[in-house]
Amino acid sequence: MAAGPRARLIASTISTVQEHGVHAAGLSELLKRSNASRNSLYQHFPEGKGELVEAAARIVARVVYSHVAKMADALESASSVERWLDELLAFWRGPLEDSDYRAGSFMMAAALDEMNPAVQSTAGQAFAEWTARLADGMVAAGMEQATACSVSGMVLSTIEGAIVQSRALKSSHPFEEVRAQLSILLRHHLSWR
Repeated sequence: MAAGPRARLIASTISTVQEHGVHAAGLSELLKRSNASRNSLYQHFPEGKGELVEAAARIVARVVYSHVAKMADALESASSVERWLDELLAFWRGPLEDSDYRAGSFMMAAALDEMNPAVQSTAGQAFAEWTARLADGMVAAGMEQATACSVSGMVLSTIEGAIVQSRALKSSHPFEEVRAQLSILLRHHLSWR
């Protein structure tokens, strides 16, 4: 069954914002990519583009939270820190490579949208929730609470930075560096076997 106009609008918004940022994701482009009419947009999102981007941000937040939760739960029983990091990073690295380094971080773009405080707030809340959930997994794996909160925030910030650098360099090398350095850090704090 084909997706309806609301789902198409959200999907096209996510991909367009990943590629161009919030401000460069023009309404005409969003409508064209979603094959939806202006009437459909305002029927589903009466406040227009800002409401659409906010809805997309909430969906992205949930999708990423689901991955972070899965990885947080897997940390304690992971066979190696490197394998755990490979799976954690693949969530962001794979789509970036598959898009030939065009699909960046939706949430970073949302965080930079100072013209729409609701979108920016949604991004801030998402980052806070992802950090807290990853920290829970680190604590379960043996890390001290305060350290886990700090390390989990740094891990997510490092991933966001790797996305930006990978796009600029058209290379996954930043992810390789992130993996190498996070491996050392996690081994230190978790006394990995």
